[in-house]
Amino acid sequence: MKTRANGIDIHYETSGSGPCVTLCHSLATDLTLWDELAAELGKKFTVLRYDARGHGQTSAPEGSYNFPQLVDDLVGLLDVLKIGRTHFVGLSMGGMLGQHFALAHPDRLDRLAIVSSTSHVPPEARALWDERIAIARAQGMQAHVESTLARWFTAPYRAAHPEVMARIGALVAATPVAGFAGWGAAICTLDLTEKLGAIKAPTLVMVGAEDAGTPPAASRAIAAAIPGARLEIIPDASHQLVIEQAEIFIRLLLDFLA
Repeated sequence: MKTRANGIDIHYETSGSGPCVTLCHSLATDLTLWDELAAELGKKFTVLRYDARGHGQTSAPEGSYNFPQLVDDLVGLLDVLKIGRTHFVGLSMGGMLGQHFALAHPDRLDRLAIVSSTSHVPPEARALWDERIAIARAQGMQAHVESTLARWFTAPYRAAHPEVMARIGALVAATPVAGFAGWGAAICTLDLTEKLGAIKAPTLVMVGAEDAGTPPAASRAIAAAIPGARLEIIPDASHQLVIEQAEIFIRLLLDFLA
């Protein structure tokens, strides 16, 4: 389904019944990343998942995005759907958004799960993002597929699951360049660690033990900064632990939300 909020068309899906859980995917994917999780959560919760700005079937305007704007996308969607409060699960860039949402709208948030994410991107990372964006603009997102899959999954998992690599690789390749670039600009501004102490919502932080992109140290910093936060480091998993260790991830998340 689609609706208009915060000046863009937002594609979303809802399923299940019960308290609301909102899911926000990683960079260069879309709401289908959550297919398996949504099926499980839908047994006890109303599941709202959406394509973030610049991804999937949601509008992909040109230009730099920023986190207040991206939070307004989310809140605008919640308002249209008349959802007053929600649990929030964010993966990677979705986890960055979740931190901003928790700080800006604590009255709209029940529980927060931050997965494979970070609370600070150092200034020197700007050059890396500029390079990635330049490659995407010159060659298309297909040029990022192989390197992205190598960062997102452990080598044994990639070798054993070519069908998953094909599916996720197709999501990366289909990502609008404008969305990749817009989010890249927002990610480069991320600097929240010192502010996270203001988050009052019960928080679960999860990360793959072999995640090189957002390593366990980044999740430790988030968990240490948020009062009472629980940290889970998942073995034999890299960045996309929601897929690579789906059974463990779903079990831990369901336990936390319950």
